[in-house]
Amino acid sequence: MLKIAMLSTGEEVLHGDIVDTNASWLSELFFDAGFGLVKRSTVGDQMSALVEELLMLSFNSNVVIVNGGLGPTSDDLSSAAAAQAAEVPLELNETWLKNLEAFFAGRSMVMPESNKKQAMLPQGADMLDNPLGTACGFKMRINDCVFYFTPGVPSEFKHMVESLILPDIQAHNPDHQGQECSRLYTFGTSESALSDKLDKVQLPTGYMLGYRSYLPFIQVKLFGPADDLEQRVKVLNVIFKLIETHVVSVDEPLIEHLGHLLAEKQRSVAVAEQSTKGWLSNWLHSDAKASALCAHGWILGNHIDVGETDNDPLAAAFALAGATRDKCATDIAIATGKVQDGVFSVALATPEGEWGQTLAFKRRYNDLEQKEVISTVAGDMLRRYLSAKSMFVDYSSLKREKDMFVPRQMLDNNLNL
Repeated sequence: MLKIAMLSTGEEVLHGDIVDTNASWLSELFFDAGFGLVKRSTVGDQMSALVEELLMLSFNSNVVIVNGGLGPTSDDLSSAAAAQAAEVPLELNETWLKNLEAFFAGRSMVMPESNKKQAMLPQGADMLDNPLGTACGFKMRINDCVFYFTPGVPSEFKHMVESLILPDIQAHNPDHQGQECSRLYTFGTSESALSDKLDKVQLPTGYMLGYRSYLPFIQVKLFGPADDLEQRVKVLNVIFKLIETHVVSVDEPLIEHLGHLLAEKQRSVAVAEQSTKGWLSNWLHSDAKASALCAHGWILGNHIDVGETDNDPLAAAFALAGATRDKCATDIAIATGKVQDGVFSVALATPEGEWGQTLAFKRRYNDLEQKEVISTVAGDMLRRYLSAKSMFVDYSSLKREKDMFVPRQMLDNNLNL
């Protein structure tokens, strides 16, 4: 098994002054390419700690990507630490020095003396070009491990990884068989409930289940050999059937799935929002395919009463959805009614009739979380309608207090009275 690790450097990363987006990006890129990381670590700008971590990684890894610490200032220590760990001196790389001089000359600037440090590489290291900045990368061995040292600037880092490092790893490991991941996106359940159902599944050798929880979804991840697609699909189907009630999409986020469904059915959508305050519209417009079929969107204050509904929140949501569909002349209208004492209603108006439900939160959410959860309920109702599935389901964090379907014929008859 090829063991690949990443080392992020810098006090600002270690202490949380900046979010290490480079690490998450690299992990995803490498996993998708079949080279999943086995370890990620972070070290500050301390020479002894850097050298110690480089040596530790060299004994336990085959490949390590080191990020950061290649700048011109005194706290940029990666090159010196690499040289010390490999027990070799630093030497001037004339090629990169000329690039640096040309870089500054092209901007009518004199190169500061401190930038010369960026051309000092460990003896025997292979330079990695960086056409976007002043910090070249380099490749070298420490013990039996191959190290790639990269600049911390995200655009420079990503360019170097995509154009040089990943292709180099692939070229030197042509027979490597990595893992691939299939994902089931679930909503309205809990990790423990999912685990209770899925722990009974006997997975084939080389397969593993994982979970990722992030409001309002839980991903169920099936890891398996990249060259065993047929088997992975069979296992995924077994898992899907066990938790189908709460699966909202497979191998794509719910919003992308909604975009595909709307495009496939060619159904236009209008939205009227009270409780979600524009979050639902923004979410739908975040997907190009869904956005192309979105018409008008209305946002109403929570203090506005809709129609003569006798303080019935579901009736108000029905009235709002129906009026929105009529006024906007769309195939579908979605309405999220106001939140009162932790209770809200969502309604969907369609050519076949109108569906609506009133739900109560079982746990405390802040304002943003409420908008996300309510919007996801609305999205799930839209998904169920477009997929011709049962419109109402029990959600673990919500209590369904009322639901109703009003056929189009009944609605039309009422209009004619």
